[in-house]
Amino acid sequence: MPWRQDLPASLVVFLVALPLCVGVAVASGVPAELGLVTGLVGGLVVGLLPGSSLQVSGPAAGLTVLVADAVQRYGPGALGLLVLGTGLLQLTMGALRLGRWFRAMSASVVHGMLAGIGLTLLTGQLYALADRPAPATGPDKLAGLPRLAAEVVTGSAQRSAVALGLATLLVLVAWKHLPARISRAVPAPLAAVGLAAAVTAAADLPVARVRVSGLLGVVHPPDGAGLGALLSAAGLGTLVAFTLIASAETLFSAAAVDRMHHGPRTDYDRELTAQGVGNTVCGLLGALPMTAVIVRSAANVQAGARTRASRFLHGLWLLLFTALLPGALGYVPLAALAAVLVHAGAKLVPVRRVVGLCREHRGEAVVLTATAAAIIATDLFEGVLIGVGLAVVKSAWQTSHLQIAVEEVVPQDGQPLHRVRLSGNATFLRLPRLLDALERLPRDRPVELDWSGLRHLDHACTLALASWADQHRARSTAPLAVEPPLPAVG
Repeated sequence: MPWRQDLPASLVVFLVALPLCVGVAVASGVPAELGLVTGLVGGLVVGLLPGSSLQVSGPAAGLTVLVADAVQRYGPGALGLLVLGTGLLQLTMGALRLGRWFRAMSASVVHGMLAGIGLTLLTGQLYALADRPAPATGPDKLAGLPRLAAEVVTGSAQRSAVALGLATLLVLVAWKHLPARISRAVPAPLAAVGLAAAVTAAADLPVARVRVSGLLGVVHPPDGAGLGALLSAAGLGTLVAFTLIASAETLFSAAAVDRMHHGPRTDYDRELTAQGVGNTVCGLLGALPMTAVIVRSAANVQAGARTRASRFLHGLWLLLFTALLPGALGYVPLAALAAVLVHAGAKLVPVRRVVGLCREHRGEAVVLTATAAAIIATDLFEGVLIGVGLAVVKSAWQTSHLQIAVEEVVPQDGQPLHRVRLSGNATFLRLPRLLDALERLPRDRPVELDWSGLRHLDHACTLALASWADQHRARSTAPLAVEPPLPAVG
């Protein structure tokens, strides 16, 4: 039965979602509880709606900079209005069936997105594992790793946190090598975090732990105080940015999740509508905006989830542990949760796929690597756009492949001539090469141009061939034959 897989998978997703909810909220400049509220809506509301069965929603790291800027510019009270407007716009886009357009996604871009998110998550959580604040940007996180390593080696970092985090990582890596009756009964993250919490409580280790107060005190429905600012050109631009980024992250993630399992495929329009419902509810509660989060979704798939029940249950665990039993979270060390995220981030990096692509499809490997690097250097949305742009350029270059065969032919009863055969696709991208080959032909010999093998001849190449033919006839005394005749151009 699916519940046998969905129940433990939901616990794994809960363990991954908890630090993400808190961390995204803190990075966005709002109380940590607002991130948990968004996580609850993502599980208890969106988790029950159709769209993607295994994709998990919650506060998104890709929106932290935009949310922080909006809170600083318009005030915390305007956040609910922004999120509410985002939800209503997403509902409209879903009704217009615009979600399906996001299905046109290169596999290399999707895997590059996974790699970029995994590396960003991994590098950022290494700092948390050592109980050190992480730099704000991806390049700064990478640049600071040598210094972080030096602090760990010299002992200036929090030794208890480092030891606890490394031990948690060891349990995560080694868990699958235990007997199947143990490893399958208890998910590795659950066992690792549970052991870390038990050790922390028993030894009273001086490490940072999860701290969450009540949720009801931070829920504030939107009011009209910030409405005037949001109706300005800058405010409307912020609203549109919220909508586009949240929708793009969700549907890009859906494309990635669909490639990770063999179950039902995502209905993109329904998924966009579900996100609209979730953001509308989050806006009414004054919480953070939500998207589908690839890290949680990947953890859900990898933990063996089969239905949307795991999404709902993960929201239920968030509710129970943060609203009813907040004291229980006080035993969970942040270093252990950081180790879970480091492990999850490392699993998102497709090392074997990159190696295989480098051997067989180097162009795809370049797109994958460039997408990952762009996400690390910028953010998820911009990085994916760069990857999509590179994939389009690569496809355009490959589909414009043109073969030019020049041979010297000596007829039995005639003057030697040069025969030029064109095949493939003649587009403007290959125009310099085509003209170079034609202009090298001698002017004192007959030329036969055969372009019947072309599958496509664009307007630019047609103009160029017609112009070259006119110039060749004007300058040469030898005849020129073009078969079939070039179409008339204006």
